[in-house]
Amino acid sequence: MARVLIVGCGCRGRALAGELAGVGHAVRGTTREAARREAIAAAGAEPYVGDPDRVGSLVAALEGVAIVCWLLADAAGTDADVAQLHGPRLRSFYEQLVDTGVRGVVYEAAGSVAAPVLADGVEIARTASRTWAIPLAVLDADPRHRDGWLAAARSAIDRLLAPG
Repeated sequence: MARVLIVGCGCRGRALAGELAGVGHAVRGTTREAARREAIAAAGAEPYVGDPDRVGSLVAALEGVAIVCWLLADAAGTDADVAQLHGPRLRSFYEQLVDTGVRGVVYEAAGSVAAPVLADGVEIARTASRTWAIPLAVLDADPRHRDGWLAAARSAIDRLLAPG
């Protein structure tokens, strides 16, 4: 089994954490707010306080991680702040992955964030994947359909962990 880091361990992230923990994966889930640690732990994940707006705050969370899930397609904030998460912050985060044991990234590309912003994020993730040979799975399942989204997320993780 592998360790999975969920960046953005809100409602969907906690549901995914529970599914992954249920089949034996070790899961670490990030939150910006310490008050949400308990909910993450209750879902079966190790809580980690870190902010994707401050990529450096996530570096220690990468220890021992095989798969990263960037689940920020419903991120809240100003348009400019959200665009940063799917643009320069995502690019910077990938740069941090280069010297780690991360074997794959799941990028969530469907949610309430504007489609052009998510499309930019997909392009950044694809470019980073090619540049640094870090496999990528784009999660474009509709998050409003919980069961379908969870199945797609699990499938993306399983594909990234599959040998060869």
